[in-house]
Amino acid sequence: MKKFILKSALYVFLILLLLEGIVRVLHLYTEDPPRFIDDYGVEKRVPDNSGYAVTGNRNQNFSEFHINKAGFNSHREFEPGRDKYEVALIGDSFIEGFHQDYDSSTGKRVEEKVKGIEVYEYGYAGYDFANQLHLVNAYATDFELIDEIILYLNYENDLGRGIYEPNHARIKMLSSTLFRLRDNIKLLAYGSKIGIVEPLKKLAQGGDAFDDTEDAYKTNAMNGETDDEKREKDEKRIANFKSLIALYGLDKDKTAILLDSRKTSKRFLDFLDENGIRYIDFAERFEKSEKSTNLIYDHHWNAHGRELISEEIAGYINKVEKR
Repeated sequence: MKKFILKSALYVFLILLLLEGIVRVLHLYTEDPPRFIDDYGVEKRVPDNSGYAVTGNRNQNFSEFHINKAGFNSHREFEPGRDKYEVALIGDSFIEGFHQDYDSSTGKRVEEKVKGIEVYEYGYAGYDFANQLHLVNAYATDFELIDEIILYLNYENDLGRGIYEPNHARIKMLSSTLFRLRDNIKLLAYGSKIGIVEPLKKLAQGGDAFDDTEDAYKTNAMNGETDDEKREKDEKRIANFKSLIALYGLDKDKTAILLDSRKTSKRFLDFLDENGIRYIDFAERFEKSEKSTNLIYDHHWNAHGRELISEEIAGYINKVEKR
């Protein structure tokens, strides 16, 4: 019996070792460059990290990233000056662009359409509007030199708070032994990416490993909202927006918000119009597109979607420059 157990353990170990090798050779795992919070309270990536981000369970999207000295994924360094025309594009994972090669980003496409400009992409997965305004305020010296600031806003997700606080808990969690093991054992990283280890996580946390179906039904049942509930949410989001503007300010002369009006409340759009806050709405371009604008297995913009976004931004910059 003891011999059988030892042999079984050896076979299991060899199989896992083989799978680890396959995952590494085929690069099925994704790389997540380390994060930190700098002295200004800005959460970003550790500079000078390069690698490959993978989406899907068969390398369905395989793209190269490069974290510059400022701590953001970009093909260029951020060196604003008075003798150049710079545009800051700030936002979450859509702007961070790990679903594209870093030298084919939205910002790079804008640069190709508007000659003589530099686009600085301050993108970071998880940024909301509070993160964005705090970043502009924290790096005030740089942003005084930057000519145009474009803030990407997902209305439903990015206005959940009216004050910024650094997420030290997330940084601590990602630096924990468990996450370091996941990142170094590529089979675990791959299994985590495709959801295989989720039941194990739940069991380790004392939960039911297979309770997703019931929760999904509950979530679907709660999707319908009354007009009063929608109004209440709008009021809270607008109040948070006002709070952040009051705290950090918003230079209306050189700032615009990039948004999709199909997913944005009319009350909020009316508020922007009433207060003279400019916005770039890409809803019509996406709606009229005969090609898909998002990745098949992901909600992020695909190459065509990024091209349409870059065209909208380039058109906006050309209009601004002519004023």
